[in-house]
Amino acid sequence: MRKPKTIEWLYLDFDGFFASVEQQARPALRGKPIGIVPFEGVVHTVVIACSKEAKALGVKNVMALAKAKAICPQLILVPQTPDLYRRAHNALLAEISSVIPIDAIKSIDELTCKLDPKDIADPVGLAALIQNRLRDNIGAYITCSIGFAANRHLAKIACKMDKPNGVTIWHPSDMPSRLLPVPFDDIPGIGHSMEKRLHRAGIYTVGALLKTQPKQMRKLWGNVTGERLWYALHGYAIKAGKSKRGMFGHGRTLPPDWRSLKSAQACSRLLLVKAARRMRREGYYASALYMWLSIRRGREERSWTTKGRLYIANDDQACLKSLDGLWEKARAALPSHVRIVRVGVTLGDLTLSSSRQLDMLLNDDPERRKWETITNAIDGLNTRYGKSLVTLGVWKLPAGGNLGGKISYTRIPRAEDFW
Repeated sequence: MRKPKTIEWLYLDFDGFFASVEQQARPALRGKPIGIVPFEGVVHTVVIACSKEAKALGVKNVMALAKAKAICPQLILVPQTPDLYRRAHNALLAEISSVIPIDAIKSIDELTCKLDPKDIADPVGLAALIQNRLRDNIGAYITCSIGFAANRHLAKIACKMDKPNGVTIWHPSDMPSRLLPVPFDDIPGIGHSMEKRLHRAGIYTVGALLKTQPKQMRKLWGNVTGERLWYALHGYAIKAGKSKRGMFGHGRTLPPDWRSLKSAQACSRLLLVKAARRMRREGYYASALYMWLSIRRGREERSWTTKGRLYIANDDQACLKSLDGLWEKARAALPSHVRIVRVGVTLGDLTLSSSRQLDMLLNDDPERRKWETITNAIDGLNTRYGKSLVTLGVWKLPAGGNLGGKISYTRIPRAEDFW
């Protein structure tokens, strides 16, 4: 395996992306501690994301709202506006692409680029060009931190070292000394549970981790991921393999007046239609439908989940029929007065349309072919007019909207997700 002798990758991470976009769009929020919440009037929830001013006062992303307000009483709560974040993401990508080709978009606020010889010769100048272009053409309140290293994994770690608006360059000749002080939770691939496992193996520092052998790392992780991480941390030219699509799903925190069985079911129908639309756009069929509910009793929450079967389907009628069966199970298992605070649906056991094989009798089922034709016609009309013009059943959104287009770090919403 090749071990680069110079930097080859750039990794860019926008600083406090959701909060900074809000501050750029709304001058009244600039310079103030703000926290992004699901919707207005919410009490029992978390701060999804917060500004650098809030972070400086001790507030963290995904912190309970009550705790965040106790730490920072002056925290300004801002309901999420996901379509604004989508449009900001696209505008930022356009500016960066004018400076350097983007190799991969890793999330809504992270991306990576392969360096050419000119970039390798002057990484500081390249970083300044990107940051200045964003400031001049988008605005000064959306900043980014940039890391350079021999591979993407090390560049991702490096870009976290000097936030916000920092630039960190890790030349191979400087390694591994630059990596030694880094805590485990700053290394992608080492979560809380994995850190505990490393401690049980007597590995407490990055230095000790680097002294292990690749096969030992594979054994600790229980798969090839550990061995790949070893090579990445030692500066080898290694890239993660392309991930395989495993499911399509959506979840939603319900506003207070939607927390009954009836309203939660209505919301789940909307979420499922959104997920099925995405699945069809990407050319998949599903064989399983999962539903989960978060139920609150006093201050405690518990989860309730169930699963239903589909027959390699992707049309709305088949998905909604299966969902109705799951709600029959829920009503039989849960008290009628139950308080549901979150609901989610997931279409799984996916099959690409090019690989779909059906029983001959099922494939000839006129009812099945009828609903697939109807669903395709509905999709065509909605696409033509850019909204949910035609739907199966009532299309009434809960307070705050954002069904299928909510904040997501791992998925960049499309314009269609907001119909």
